Amino acid sequence: MSSMKDKVAGVANQVAGKVKEETGKLTDNERLEAEGAAQNLKGKVQKTAGDAKGAVKSGIDKL
Repeated sequence: MSSMKDKVAGVANQVAGKVKEETGKLTDNERLEAEGAAQNLKGKVQKTAGDAKGAVKSGIDKL
């Protein structure tokens, strides 16, 4: 997966996770809230991985 795809997928997971998390809070659904928090975290990790891939690629391109 390219760094841009990782970044986009990460942000999408963060947004979806936050929506789930907030919906879980509003409906008092602990399971949905936990799923949302996990998906949000997954998105943060994906975005960070995409950022790292981009940094490595930039470093290599400069050589």
